Amino acid sequence: MKKVVKPYKSSDLTKKQQVEEMFDNISSNYDFLNHFLSFGIDNIWRRKTIKIVAQNNPKLILDVATGTGDLAFTAQKKINPDKIIGLDLSNGMLEVGREKIKKRNLDNKLDFIQGDSENLPFEDDFFDAVMVSFGVRNFENLNKGLSEIFRVLKKNGKIVVLEFSKPKKFPIKQSYNFYSKFILPTFGSLISKDKSAYHYLPESVAAFPEGKDFLMELEKVGFSTLKLKKLSGGISTIYSAIK
Repeated sequence: MKKVVKPYKSSDLTKKQQVEEMFDNISSNYDFLNHFLSFGIDNIWRRKTIKIVAQNNPKLILDVATGTGDLAFTAQKKINPDKIIGLDLSNGMLEVGREKIKKRNLDNKLDFIQGDSENLPFEDDFFDAVMVSFGVRNFENLNKGLSEIFRVLKKNGKIVVLEFSKPKKFPIKQSYNFYSKFILPTFGSLISKDKSAYHYLPESVAAFPEGKDFLMELEKVGFSTLKLKKLSGGISTIYSAIK
């Protein structure tokens, strides 16, 4: 049985409960750390992700594990659909996102709600597109989460997932391993004040079924037209599929 990677090793809480607690703890510094620790490359990755989401001209989009809403705001700007609903476990992250909505006067275009990706509070065949950035590896039950996304997508709707992956080639592999083992946990812990959160990140990436293995997970729940695109030498990957 595959080991379940959790943020807080000494805690008896479930992975889902720990992930919610972790993101609540780091929510106030999350945006700064995200951009700082990725040298801003995460913004480029999101724009590339949205280009793929935009191909089907979706009018109603669900952003699962929306966090503070970075992907949702990028989609709103680039695609301008009728509505984007962002869903996340962490109310702390959502509160940061809601403040952004107010500042940008986008109340009629974006709606952020607290909810569970493995029990989505929506009808069947509801969304034109579902997107997830850096969130699927945090699902407690990956198959259940993907099955729920499949359920709420309309026929011919698209799922697009942006997720970290592990570089395979020299020298990016060696540089990435050093960065994720030493630099990321050190600076992340100092700024966020949560020592576990930025140790959990590389551990969860290492345990995630990336590449063709993740495409197989999508296929298991019914998706077809499976595609992947590696970014920045394999540090992250965009996956897409059709219902």
